[in-house]
Amino acid sequence: MELLTSYGLFLAKIVTLVVAVAAIALIVTNITQRKKGQPGQLKLTDLSDNYREMKEGMMLAKMKHHDQKAWLKTRKKEEKLEAKAAKQRAKSGQQPESKSTLYVIDFKGSMGAEEVSSLREEVSAVLAVATPNDEVLIRLESPGGVVHGYGLAASQLQRIRDKGIRLTAAVDKVAASGGYMMACVADRIVAAPFAIVGSIGVVAQIPNFSRLLKRNDIDLELHTAGEYKRTLTMFGENTEQGRSKFREDLNETHQLFKDFVHEMRPSLDIHSVATGEHWFGKQALEKGLVDVLGTSDDYIITEMAAFDVIGVRYARRKKVMDRFTQSAAASAERVLLRWWQRGEKPLL
Repeated sequence: MELLTSYGLFLAKIVTLVVAVAAIALIVTNITQRKKGQPGQLKLTDLSDNYREMKEGMMLAKMKHHDQKAWLKTRKKEEKLEAKAAKQRAKSGQQPESKSTLYVIDFKGSMGAEEVSSLREEVSAVLAVATPNDEVLIRLESPGGVVHGYGLAASQLQRIRDKGIRLTAAVDKVAASGGYMMACVADRIVAAPFAIVGSIGVVAQIPNFSRLLKRNDIDLELHTAGEYKRTLTMFGENTEQGRSKFREDLNETHQLFKDFVHEMRPSLDIHSVATGEHWFGKQALEKGLVDVLGTSDDYIITEMAAFDVIGVRYARRKKVMDRFTQSAAASAERVLLRWWQRGEKPLL
């Protein structure tokens, strides 16, 4: 028993020491970044090289030992020749032959579309160097959210099209409601067969606690200037006039959504798809909501023959407290979304 107690105290000391060191390191890192005055950092990844390395690793794994040695020797010679040729071109002033570039941006959207701040930086970085021969692929995953947030996200993607650069949206899991608002800006939409697409509709719900307040003898005063400054409230008594105005606002927002989708995809029968329903990728293809069935991985691998593929990600610096609170909020949001999806569609 004494041995277990000693061991427990020793373990507690070690854990405390590790946590303290990690906390100090995190604080120092945050202070350093704050001194630099950088809100975030742009990170570029050569996805072409990553794929080639993976492919070569798989090829070597399938070879016998002596075949591996022979292949590596040949590959080393090829690399030397390529480096020598590049050096000669540089000496003679020749520009190296280069492919066009496929820039890959990932957008995994939350209900509040807070990720649009990073999307803005990524789009600006791409537009600073992209040419009309280049292409942008956005890998979208979002069930939608607030109108103004996803409206701004769609506007960020519109900047790419306005510059005459081809834009492709890939949907592997879900691009519904605001997510589809973003996707339809693209010149082409690629969706996995069972990706969820569509949901061109608007929804709003507000709980009302006025009866609960009355039962507890609690009075609420709400003063407004302007007939429709507040239509529905959570704590006051709602009127039919307020409800009517609220529904009118929803219908106007829905009409704006439909007009936007129809402008981006004029061949789409907007009246048949703007019912708030969502469809799987294969059904969405039949209805004209997407253009091609496939995954983002297949698309990237296919394009590697003609493009250098660069992943673009803007990592925004977060405060220590924000990291904890956002992580907790994201977990709660995932749980709510999961339960909502279980109620909306049958499980496989």
